[in-house]
Amino acid sequence: MKKNAFGKKGWTPDRIENLNGQTYIITGTTSGTGFEASRILLSKGAKVVMLNRNPQKAKAAIETLKEKLGNHIDVSNIKMDLSNQDSVKDAAQIILSEVQHVNALICNAAIAQVPQRKLIEKDWESQMGVNYFGHFTLQALLYPLLEKSKGRIVTVGSMGYDMGIKTIKFDDLNWAKDYTPNNAYSQSKLAQIMSIYELQNRLKEANKSEVKAYACHPGSSRTSLISTSGSLMMRIIFFLMTPLTQSAEKGAYPQLMCATEKDLDQTAFYGPTGRSNWVGPVGAHKLESHAKDKEVSKRLWDLSEQETGIKWNI
Repeated sequence: MKKNAFGKKGWTPDRIENLNGQTYIITGTTSGTGFEASRILLSKGAKVVMLNRNPQKAKAAIETLKEKLGNHIDVSNIKMDLSNQDSVKDAAQIILSEVQHVNALICNAAIAQVPQRKLIEKDWESQMGVNYFGHFTLQALLYPLLEKSKGRIVTVGSMGYDMGIKTIKFDDLNWAKDYTPNNAYSQSKLAQIMSIYELQNRLKEANKSEVKAYACHPGSSRTSLISTSGSLMMRIIFFLMTPLTQSAEKGAYPQLMCATEKDLDQTAFYGPTGRSNWVGPVGAHKLESHAKDKEVSKRLWDLSEQETGIKWNI
């Protein structure tokens, strides 16, 4: 195993310095890794703008954070539903009009292992639509602000990218045939990761280094992800795996590292480096070659601009 650049314990939030005056935008923060990432950033003095589809849950999360950290913390929520492109556009418009500077956009929200094929607007399969297309549009719309801010885009992928079909199913992107919860989830996570490296390529070609883009994953963390959208069988399997998992707080470390660590190599893939990359010290580790297939990545990007109707201004 490659030596961890951050030592035996790997990267931890102890490395984060004072974040006063810095702003972080995070999707999916009412529980799990998104909540923990918000808590840690706020504890370091940052401003956090949450993007969640459920205002009641967001309000409860903010109240909990204030109980833990004090009423002085600078945290707010903007309603955004990743399954609805108009909702994503509306949220982006609010951010562009109200937020002057963004240090990092952390794309953390996800749905997983949806048991029956479900279509959302534009007839997108739900996991592809929420996890990938929703975030693709959000990133594109906020890119000018990120460029002005010299900020970062952090995509929270999953080791699931390597546990399914290992490519993008261009001939049946939305699974009209042969739908399985795992393959559809795997494709959505692979698409998220691929688009980050394709973005890096496009920024490099345009000679633009203002925005940095990172891909990471939380390992196997105890969150509500499977219980929210997974089947009964998946929930049972994940429960039985509990002894092999880590806390949601530790699952938040990779995204926090990618959002805050100075001079971090963009070309790497970050997450736990222990057993099967499920748990253990956080650092860079191997990314399988299919996730950096340039031909597939380019085709996916072009298709994504066509599907969403949003062109990046790079």
